[in-house]
Amino acid sequence: MMNQPPLEVLREKVDSRYSLVVIAAKRARQLLEGAPRLVDIDSTKPVTVALQELAQEKLVFERTRTGIK
Repeated sequence: MMNQPPLEVLREKVDSRYSLVVIAAKRARQLLEGAPRLVDIDSTKPVTVALQELAQEKLVFERTRTGIK
């Protein structure tokens, strides 16, 4: 069974592939620095956890003129 959500599901949550990559990367860094997980999955990979959090709408993000918060 794959842990990673389908790209089609993820693309519905963001406005572009660029945003998807930036959001996942920022959240993965937070997880590596010790931030608690927002979903319960078996994977230990921070990017997989970040993508799953995004797919389950556990992440809140805001697009600004200078980037993504």
